[in-house]
Order: sequence, then structure tokens, then C-alpha cells
Amino acid sequence: MTADRPLSGTRVLDFTRVLAGPYCTALLADLGADVIKVEPPGGDDYRHIGPFVGGESALFLAVNRGKRSIVLDLADQEDLRVALALARKADVVVENFRPGVADKLGIGWEALSALKPSLVYASISGFGQSGPLSKRPAYDIIVQALSGIMAVTGDSDGPPTLIGESIADVVAALFGSWSILAALVERERTGRGRRLDVAMLDSMIAMQPLVVARYLASGVPPMRVGNRHPLSSPFGAFRGSDRPFVLAVLNEKLFAALALAIGKPDIAHDPRFATDTLRLGNEPALREIIEEWSLHRTAKDAVEALAAAGVPAAEIETMAQALGSEQAALRQPLQQMTHPVLGAIRTLEQPVRFDGASRGGLAAAPLLGEHSAQIRAELAIEAGE
Repeated sequence: MTADRPLSGTRVLDFTRVLAGPYCTALLADLGADVIKVEPPGGDDYRHIGPFVGGESALFLAVNRGKRSIVLDLADQEDLRVALALARKADVVVENFRPGVADKLGIGWEALSALKPSLVYASISGFGQSGPLSKRPAYDIIVQALSGIMAVTGDSDGPPTLIGESIADVVAALFGSWSILAALVERERTGRGRRLDVAMLDSMIAMQPLVVARYLASGVPPMRVGNRHPLSSPFGAFRGSDRPFVLAVLNEKLFAALALAIGKPDIAHDPRFATDTLRLGNEPALREIIEEWSLHRTAKDAVEALAAAGVPAAEIETMAQALGSEQAALRQPLQQMTHPVLGAIRTLEQPVRFDGASRGGLAAAPLLGEHSAQIRAELAIEAGE
């Protein structure tokens, strides 16, 4: 049931594949949009990348939920005619080919906006539609390396570290969906469409407002500090008797509460720790005091004691623990869907609660070409109107 969702009645024509583009359009499908995924005869590349569940790619299932699939060979003139007919009926077109490829295929911005001037057309690519890197292939690790994020991730005495998710693709998808929604609002006011140029590299740089602000203020590129906060202390990971935990102290009130919680009230008045800046400069000494307390407690016990004192603290959970928590049980980040081959499966849904709109009830990712006949029949009906 998606009729009560914000994008109900909006049609999205999706020429994307792999991750950034498909995740962008999956977020739109979560909001009720009718997303028609156009796939070549061999299907989206992600259909062929494991891990596989019952012969289906878990990655494809995750980022193509709620869509309908039609197979079109855009090199075939009849199939291209179908694609153009679908574009005339669409509100939004999203593609993530390398710059210039969509034009060669006959589905570029110039061609489609001429057919429908009110079309919102989003191009998602690694480096954008312009610039010396625009034609280079982009993968998440390449963009992380070029964006500055790897330089600030990892231990200070270790190598730069990759973030443990394809974060550049995901962030580009988020900015892509955000820009599409903004363009749809603008179209309500002006009646005109707009082309959107979304680059993974631009998106990753924009995702680092604090890192960029620190660099602009000081002229010194921030570097790696491991699990510590670069500006505050104590703020980071500390050792328990069994495993690490994290705590976050950002002001004098919280530091005084921490001092009481660990049985060291005097450190709240220690001149070495009088301000956040001084605590950061004396972090090794402060860490030794805290871990003298925490190493006699499990991470769970330490966190419970700190939380009881009003100090922000948490155990470091695995994904299994995060998804199995009481908080997740209430908030339900996963939704159950019915797949035509696998039956009942669970996958993510966009996280925002829209008051008055339902959650769940989405269709699972489609089989290759599952809706080809249905979509072609709809076009025939609409052409006869």
C-alpha cells in the first residue's frame, strides 16, 4: 500500500545499474513512486554479483526494491522507441552511464527534454559531467581516495583506511534523491524540468562539512586520529575488560558527571583537564585514568554505569546486534517483502517516518524483465487515450 506516500502518482524511468543510481531510485520507490527499471538483455550488472540467495543477488535485492523491470535493448530501434515513449510518460529520468553514453544511446537530456520539457533528468556519475576526470571510471574506493575521506580515516600511526561501506555510492544516491525532490517542487512552481548533475566525488566532499571547515580555518589538512575525536576529549573508544566501548564528553557538565561515575571527582578540578582543549592536549593521561576504572569492568557494565550517570556511552555492536536490538524492533529499519522466487525476504526501507503515511508493503526487487509485458501493455493503453 503506497497510495498514501509522498511520491504516489510520480513515475520514474530508471536507466541505472550497480549501486549509486539504483539506490537513489529505490529511495524514491520507498516514497511511493512507480519506478520502471530499464535493463539490457543481460540485466543490471548487480544481478551477477554475490552473495547469492537462492540464485538471486543479495546486493541487487537490496537496492532495487519496489521497482518494475522491463528489458530493452537500446541499440534496437523498436526498443528505443519504447524507451522514448516511457520517457514521455515519466516525471523523472535517472541514468548513471559514463558522461556522453546516454546521448549516444538516444536517451540523453537533450533528446528527452525535447520530448517533454517538464522532465526532471538526473545524471549520476563518478566525477560529474565536466572536468578532467569526467570520463574516468569510478568505484567507491577510487572516490574515497580522491575525496580526502581516507586520509582522515584510520589510526594515526597506520595507513589510510577505507570506510566499511560503499559510502561514496550511497551518499551520491542520497544527494541524487534529494535533488530530484527539490526539482519536482520547483516544477510545481515553474512547470519546467531541469537537468541534475550528481557526482560521487562532489557528494563525498560535501559529506565532510567538519573536516572541510577545520581545513579552511587552519590551512592544515586534518589527519587520522583513529577512534579518538579530533577536537574533544574524552571522546572515542576505551578499553573494557572484555572489549572496547565508546563514550562522548563534549562539555564541562558531562566531564564532571564522568569524574563522579568513575570515582575520580577530583579530576573535574584538575588544571590539566579544565577545558576541552586542555583535555585534548592531555589525552594520554586522561585515558589512563579512565581505563584504570574501565579495565575492571566489562564493556556492558561500564556503559551501564556511565549511562546511569548521564554520560553518553555505548557498546560497539555488530550488525547482527544492531538489527536485533529493542530499538530496531520498535523502529523497524527492515521490512518484509515477498519475492517471486525467494518468498518472504527482509530488506531495508528508507528511514524517515512521514506522519500519516504507511510503511512496509513494498514489492521486492523484480526478476529480469518481470514487468516487460505489463509495461508495454500500459503504453499501448495510454497511447490510445
